[in-house]
Amino acid sequence: MTSRALTRSAPAALILTVALLAGCAPEPGSGPATSSLEQTAPAATATPTPLETRSVQAGGLPPAASGSVGSTTVIPRDCAGILGPAARTALANVPLNDPAFGEAGSLPDGSLRCVWADPGADTAKIVTTIAHAAENPVIDFMNELTAIGFTCYEPDAGVRCEKTWENERYPVTDGRTLYFRDGVLIDTQFSHLAPEGFTNGVIGSVWPAGAATPVAP
Repeated sequence: MTSRALTRSAPAALILTVALLAGCAPEPGSGPATSSLEQTAPAATATPTPLETRSVQAGGLPPAASGSVGSTTVIPRDCAGILGPAARTALANVPLNDPAFGEAGSLPDGSLRCVWADPGADTAKIVTTIAHAAENPVIDFMNELTAIGFTCYEPDAGVRCEKTWENERYPVTDGRTLYFRDGVLIDTQFSHLAPEGFTNGVIGSVWPAGAATPVAP
């Protein structure tokens, strides 16, 4: 197993363990190139109460943008549209953004929060948030996650951290996968509902294949 450092724009770096988690879902994978459309994210507003951070195994909330974040990436506005074909089929009969789970869909701060879950079920849910975020705080947060068992590595132009664990109340697997690239953080938490290739499909919808990758200043 080898390690390498992710370079920050400020001192200190996240040491990333280059490894894939066998049997972890959503699966690790490579993301397509970055969109060339220039966008500046608005300042963050109040974040809805997350059902996705109940377990200490998952770590805490990721850092919210404290101001504008320069990014070439456009955040999707539609939850159904971020799924790849396999995940779309697997989640076809699962309720999307039921009001019981709080504010979802395209939020006032420009982020997208998507909840696939049945309010009548104790488990079987998957929650994804896509939001602009500043690089340094995200790297610091990922560094904290490695201390509680997350595995982090650098696929293509992004940074990915993931972990699975046994649910505290039920004999099912929970997990969390984060992917950061070009000022955008994709944060997915799941419990007993992890369609194969889910995260890769979301990455592909945010950074479509064939799109130009901007040159770093």
